[in-house]
Formats: sequence, C-alpha cells, structure tokens
Amino acid sequence: MSVEIIPAPAWLGVVGGGQLGRMFAQAAQRAGYRVAVFTDAADSPAAQVADRAQVGSYDDAGAVAAFAKTVDALTFEFENISPLAAHAAAEHTVVRPQPHILESAQHRQTEKELLRSRGFATAPYFYVQTRAELEDALVELGWNGVFKTAASGYDGHGQVRIQGQRGLERAWELLEAGPGVVEGWIEYRCELSVVVARNASGEIATYGPMRNDHADHILDVSVYPALVGDEIEAKALDLAKQVAEALELEGVLCVEMFLTKDGQLLVNELAPRPHNSGHLTIEGFATSQFDQQVRALCGLELGSTTPVAPAAAMVNLLGDLWFDGSPDATRVGSDSVFLHLYGKAEPRRRRKMGHITATGATAEEAVKKAKAAREAFAGQRSPDAPEAETLLGCDPTAKSGTAAEVSR
Repeated sequence: MSVEIIPAPAWLGVVGGGQLGRMFAQAAQRAGYRVAVFTDAADSPAAQVADRAQVGSYDDAGAVAAFAKTVDALTFEFENISPLAAHAAAEHTVVRPQPHILESAQHRQTEKELLRSRGFATAPYFYVQTRAELEDALVELGWNGVFKTAASGYDGHGQVRIQGQRGLERAWELLEAGPGVVEGWIEYRCELSVVVARNASGEIATYGPMRNDHADHILDVSVYPALVGDEIEAKALDLAKQVAEALELEGVLCVEMFLTKDGQLLVNELAPRPHNSGHLTIEGFATSQFDQQVRALCGLELGSTTPVAPAAAMVNLLGDLWFDGSPDATRVGSDSVFLHLYGKAEPRRRRKMGHITATGATAEEAVKKAKAAREAFAGQRSPDAPEAETLLGCDPTAKSGTAAEVSR
C-alpha cells in the first residue's frame, strides 16, 4: 500500500491547547516540523511552545475548518471536539486519528456498542436517559455499579459510584444534564493500559501494558512493567492491536483495560490520543508516545518501542501540591528522575500541573524514586530522606483485587 509521506518542515496542526498538545508540539519540532495549535486560550500550554496559535471554539466547525486549511496534517489532543468540526477539518487536510474514531470515543454508549459489535468484552452496561431506566438498570446490576455521563467525563467528573441507595441522588442530578451509562461494578486486580500506534500502511507498535493506580478517581501512578506475568502481558498487547486494527486506526490510541480476578481482560475505555499513563514512554522507551504520534500522523515508519531501562514509572503532579506544600523544581532531578511541568499559570486542586518520571532496575524501584521525587518537589520531605514506600498491587499471584472507579 502506497501512503503519502508528509516530510518536515511541513506544518502540523493540533486541535487542543493542553499538555498533550504541548508535548506533541515539542516532539514535532524536534523532528523538524512546524506546529500550529488551535486552542480556546491564548496562553494555553500548547500555545506557549507552538510556532503559531489560533484561538477559537472547539465547537466552531467553520473556524476549525479554516485552521485545517493552513496545515498539512492535523491531529487532536483530546476527545471533546465537535464531530462536525472534525469532519469539516478532514475536508481540507489529512486528519489522524480519523474523525469517526474520535466521534465514537466521545460517547460512552457509542464506544461500548462499537467494542461489543467487534467482539471485545466490556463490563456489563445499560444506556439510560430517565430515572426509571436508571433504576431498572440498577436492578439488573444488583444495585452495584457506576453511573457515568455519556459525554464529557474525565478524571472522575460526571460519574458516581452507586451501592444500594447510596449515590443514587447524585446520579439523578447528573442524569438531568443528559443521558448516561450505568456499568456493573467489576472486582478486579488492577487497571492496565496499552498505548498502540498504527500508521496508514497498517504497521503497528505498542507500549506496555502499564499498571495504573488512581487516587480520588484521578490517575496517580503508572508503571512499566505491570508485573502481571508474561501471558497476561501478551494478551493485553494483542487486545490493543486487535482494537486498533478493528478501528482501522491511523494515529495513537490508548486502550484502558480491567484485569479481573479470574484473569480476564475487559476493555474499559478508549482514548484516541496519547495518554497520561504513557508519559513514562518519554524517558522509558526508545520512541515516546508523542514521537510516535508525529510519525503516525505523517505517514512515517513507526519508531522502536524497545524499553531503554528495565522499568519506568510516572506520578502526576496535581494543583493540590501548590496548596499543601512548597513546590520547588530545584529539588527534583537526577540521571534517572525527570520533572515535566506544563506551563499552567493557575494551580487548582485536582488539576494536572505536571508529572515526574523515573527509571529503575525494577518496577518497585522506579515507583519509589518517582514518589520520593514528588514529595521532595512539594517540600514534604528532604531529597535525601528514605524513599517512599510503595505497593505494586497487580502481582500475578494476587488472589483478589480492589474495586475502584476509573476515569479517563
């Protein structure tokens, strides 16, 4: 199959001004490309590093289409973009991932129906639009589940745990704003994610699986290797490849999965872009997820996904640290610990302000180093204090797991 290659110094466009757009822009510039950003804020993280920025609404199909005319290829850094705008852009330039993939991932019912139709296992779920439908679904699920808004949910926003009557009133409130999905509660050993890239020639590359731990519904720690055993690791990578091929993906996609107590892998959600859990690829792998995004967008051969260290871990830096400590970038940094700040001017609680990655000889060592660096950054401990304790909760010999709500 002959695919047109988009060589540097072409203009690459990214719709979205957050940290994922910022890191994409930096990767593209290192490869010699020029980068234009369509953003809703002039001083957004991506706009700060781009060669050119255009400010507008993500729902303005005309503005996004006009932006698309000025670039040689275009990608997205988050899902919540008007489908009309994505399709309008595709009329004027190369768009990867394709708009239909973006559209499917925007709506939880559409996403789950797509996965089920292609034979991929998910948690049991019901699409609900009324209180009566919500309660009927909960009866079927034994009054034990999670309500999630069908659209615009991330980092725990727009979802609530329901156990009996607990959480029901909040679910009703969310339902008043729009339809949702009720998922059955899954007792699982851990959440895994695989970042998969596929170019227009059908070449596929994968990272992971990464093991993810959450705190207050927000991703807190990701680590590779996931310590799930060779068989589960191979199944997770194969599952991600199958999803990418079924969607005929051109671009980068994160496949989030539950590993159940009995060893099954259930697809939780899809993110058609680089993912928070994949940040450890920047220092942990020969080609980062952002470098791979550039390659897939431009029709290039994909880069190596060989790990450059036995293990790598990532911890998020939330705005809470700016309120609860005294952040100081000078406290972080070594030949195996790396600080990434996103350039966000206003720290807010639960807002992702940056991340720290660390490499190590083992997964446990990498997590300890990353957590210790975060504590030092926040002024909560001396850089020379004993390393933070950690527990890797997805050991292949584990007999049980902890149920938890998982968000994008």
